[in-house]
Amino acid sequence: MISHTAQDLIGLFPPGTRPDTDGTLMVGGCRLDDLAEQYGTPAIVVDEEALRRRARDYLRAFRSRWPRADVAFASKSFPCTAVQRVMAEEGLHLDVAGGGEIVTAVKAGADPARLVLHGNAKTDEELTLAVQHGVGLVVVDNFDDIDRLERLVPAGHVQGCLVRVIPGVQAETHASQATGHAGSKFGLMPDAAREAIARIEASPRLRIDGVHTHVGSQLLNVEQLAEAVEPIAKLGTFEVYDLGGGLGVRYTYDEHAPNLDDYAEAMVTQARALLPEGSRIIVEPGRSMVGSNACTVYRVTTVKRGPVVTHVAVDGGMGDNLDVSLTGQRFEATIVDRVGGGEVVSLVGRHCESGDQLIDRVELQDPKVGDLVAVPVTGAYTYTMSNQYNGARRVPVVFTRNGEARLVVRRDTWDDLLIRDVD
Repeated sequence: MISHTAQDLIGLFPPGTRPDTDGTLMVGGCRLDDLAEQYGTPAIVVDEEALRRRARDYLRAFRSRWPRADVAFASKSFPCTAVQRVMAEEGLHLDVAGGGEIVTAVKAGADPARLVLHGNAKTDEELTLAVQHGVGLVVVDNFDDIDRLERLVPAGHVQGCLVRVIPGVQAETHASQATGHAGSKFGLMPDAAREAIARIEASPRLRIDGVHTHVGSQLLNVEQLAEAVEPIAKLGTFEVYDLGGGLGVRYTYDEHAPNLDDYAEAMVTQARALLPEGSRIIVEPGRSMVGSNACTVYRVTTVKRGPVVTHVAVDGGMGDNLDVSLTGQRFEATIVDRVGGGEVVSLVGRHCESGDQLIDRVELQDPKVGDLVAVPVTGAYTYTMSNQYNGARRVPVVFTRNGEARLVVRRDTWDDLLIRDVD
């Protein structure tokens, strides 16, 4: 295993991350040890300025190439009200998946007309919520969506719709994150999509604004993402073409993620060749918007040296980062005040599962009980999938910016574990 330097490791953290004079990591100008002292561990730390800059960069990359481009943040990647508020303030639309993300988006101050509602199994309750709030676009995933909308949309109101199309692209990603292949549970094959479009066009309460497609998540090949444009272009001329999201990020030393301009150029090149001039395109970044702009800070509780492996156990695990167990995602880590390099250990969590292993074979410098460990690239899907397994309290989210920190989501209390009990 190649030993990695402090600079290698810092390159995985939010832009602008640096060591303080004593070597302790600082994110958003705040020392991680100070944050741990103030807010406890585990805690998700988000560099707010890096988040805002990423939103602005996305808009620039696409609108400089296609003036009628919109960027809709995929809320499911980090459905925290404070994150949604940042995206809305920076001029992004919001992609929401289900009623809960509608509720948080509205609380965040987002304009409901700038929301795009997804879901392969939308309920009457969720669609009613969308109609009542004035959600701009509902992505029709199946014919049952049409039946429900025609029943729920009141007379005199017209609901804008996109039809989700399966592009027939087999994504190069984890099987659970591939959505564009023929066997996907999301969307309709082209012939069925044409039928859905015709039904919507004939409905007095629905309006067909365009079509939608999505290949998958954590894709590191921009050409695969661009492949999805042609299948929806063949369905006709529309006002809106939603090209989905899925751009991957760099989690490890060995990965190489495409840069934003390469992604935008690949998508817009296909759009110029295949889509009507003057139409509106939407992209829906999630992971590539938030993933690299946050890290999680843990405290070491146990160091167990055995004949085969040294286990370094921390006070979190699959309760706050389920991605490892679900998809096998690899992360890296470091001791907060001894950055990069060190002995090879297994970083494990506190939960009663052998599968609660945060990182196998990771370098940590002389790990000891009480040390702080930082895991970068935890902005996407960790908060989303956090849980209370083994009575774990869900972790707080802390925003840092220009040397100042603020709590945007508090840690669960012990009483929170009992709050839904009725007896």
